[in-house]
Amino acid sequence: MKKNIVFIFCLVALASCGYQKNNRIEQDDVNEGNEYVYGVHPDSVARQLNVTYTAKPELEARTAAIREKLYGPSTPASTAETTPAAPAADSTKVGA
Repeated sequence: MKKNIVFIFCLVALASCGYQKNNRIEQDDVNEGNEYVYGVHPDSVARQLNVTYTAKPELEARTAAIREKLYGPSTPASTAETTPAAPAADSTKVGA
């Protein structure tokens, strides 16, 4: 019985090693060797990450409107909501 279990375990382990080998496709990389996309070395930072954009304050209002539409109006948390309430006295206790 133990031999069968070990054999089945080994069979499953070997089958799982090649599980995803046919679930992919080899494609030519059109950006291969492009320093702008991949950088000068595989461990280096890509040159396109150095691009910075200026902030546009008018987009903040639009973002807030979208957020309010999706999640409802935001209410500031009051201190009563954030602090835990004291436990109420238990009226079922006898002799208290």
